[in-house]
Amino acid sequence: MLRACIERDLIGVWEVINDGARAYEGVIPPDCWREPYMPIEELQHEIAQGVRFWACELGAGLVGVMGLQEVRDVALIRHAYVRTQYRNQGIGGRLLAELCTHTQLPLLVGTWAAARWAILFYERHGFRLVPEPERQQLLHTYWNVPERQAQLSVVLAKP
Repeated sequence: MLRACIERDLIGVWEVINDGARAYEGVIPPDCWREPYMPIEELQHEIAQGVRFWACELGAGLVGVMGLQEVRDVALIRHAYVRTQYRNQGIGGRLLAELCTHTQLPLLVGTWAAARWAILFYERHGFRLVPEPERQQLLHTYWNVPERQAQLSVVLAKP
């Protein structure tokens, strides 16, 4: 079942993000990895900044989450994660399709360049890699990430 997250889902969203982020451990540089990958305070800050989350719920728990944040004239796909044991079952694709119905704005998503599986996922869903120098311009215009992360990230766009 897909649904919009509510306040009581905070811990569940946080757990999914940190479980799903394990895919990046050992893939991104060690100086970019931390434990937990996203502290609860950072998640609360993201929500306060306008990231709205949707979840896939199976049984009594959340197994996938994805956020949408409208920033100026675009919508950003933010924090898209699926629990490790539920990967490759179409959950991410269903969440992405759902989020696309909640905005009329052009969509952007940023991810680690080393996360080839994530890039391929978004390309399968109609996103295209943004070339330089537009990539850097978009990262600095629409995201607030550390410079090191910006250097190691790609941006994909879907009109």
